[in-house]
Amino acid sequence: MKRNRRRTLSLLASGLAYTFAYPALAGKVITPSQLLGPFYPEKIPVENGNDLTRVAGQNRLALGDITHLIGRVLTPLGQPIAGAQIEIWQCDAFGHYNHPRDRGGRDPAFQGYGKTQSGDNGEYRFKTIKPSPYPGRTPHIHMRIVTKSAQLVTQIYVKGERLNKSDFILKSIRDPEVRDSVIVPFVTKTEYPTNELVAEFNPVIAV
Repeated sequence: MKRNRRRTLSLLASGLAYTFAYPALAGKVITPSQLLGPFYPEKIPVENGNDLTRVAGQNRLALGDITHLIGRVLTPLGQPIAGAQIEIWQCDAFGHYNHPRDRGGRDPAFQGYGKTQSGDNGEYRFKTIKPSPYPGRTPHIHMRIVTKSAQLVTQIYVKGERLNKSDFILKSIRDPEVRDSVIVPFVTKTEYPTNELVAEFNPVIAV
C-alpha cells in the first residue's frame, strides 16, 4: 500500500497536481482550484451528514481533535451563495481515508466524508477532526462546492503546520496571497467547548 501511495503521489507530482491561480476581484481572492485527489468516495456512503465525528453503531466519537469547520460561501463581490452543495472528505487520525484503495480507514468511528448545503447567508458548518498528515502530504481537508452555475474543488490547510512548506500541491499555488487564502488557523473559541477547535474557511467562487 505504501508503494502504491508513493506511486500515486509521484504521478500527481508529475502533472496532475496542476493548480489554477485566480486573481483578486473586488477585494476578494478567488479560492484556488485543486485536484480532487485519489480518495474521493467511489460511492457516497449512507452516513453522509455534516457531523463526521459520529457513526451509527459506534459508542465513541472519532479519534483526533474535534473541530468545527464553519464559514460562508461567497462571490467575488462578497455576496453570499445560498443553496450551494458542499462536500468534505479527509483521512482519519491514523492517516487513512475511508476508501477501498486506502484500507477503508482505520478509525471505525470516523465518517470520513460529509455533505451539507449553504444557508441563506451562504453559511455552512461541519463537525469533524483536525486533519492528520499521511505519507507525502501535509494535513488537509478536501472540499467540493457545487452551485447552480459553477463548481469548485479545493483543499483546506492548517496554519502553522510545518509540513506546509514541503507540500508539493500547496506549493503549486504560486501566488502567496492566493495560497494563504486556503491556510486557516485551527483555534479554540469561547462560544465552543474548550476542548474543541474551530476553523473558519470562507470559499470565494467565481459565478
